[in-house]
Amino acid sequence: MAKKDKKKDGGRSGLPTFVNRRALRDFNVLERFEAGIALAGHEVKSIRGGGVSMTGSYARVVNGEVILFDLNISPYKFATQDLLPPKRPRRLLLNKREIRKIKSKTEEKGMTLVPLKIYFAKHLVKVELGVCKGKREYEKRETIKQKEDDREKERALRERD
Repeated sequence: MAKKDKKKDGGRSGLPTFVNRRALRDFNVLERFEAGIALAGHEVKSIRGGGVSMTGSYARVVNGEVILFDLNISPYKFATQDLLPPKRPRRLLLNKREIRKIKSKTEEKGMTLVPLKIYFAKHLVKVELGVCKGKREYEKRETIKQKEDDREKERALRERD
């Protein structure tokens, strides 16, 4: 998991941050957007407890709204009201200018909208969306090689000191 940014979570260190590492590995992120999610109360409690999975989730612009599909929020076990389906489509809260910008970028060939991170900003659940282009297999290998080289350089510098 990523380090927590005290500005974004209101200085509260106990709130979880979920990073979609697979998306960061499989896509080149060209632009990032921050959006709120329209959730029910028991879904927020489930996210606080770590019951969220972003594997295979994506977003699309539908009728002037950005909708997040296939985000799996497991049911909160202490909920007393009727539970919603775990993989239901969820509306993302963005302003019209951002929606228009996202729509124009995702209409280009090979571009997609992927959730990169879910975190708490004070008491609100936020999603970091990325306008992404898929990596080819050889690009993934190059990225892995670059990370290994960077680790080796860091190790060499530490040993030298």
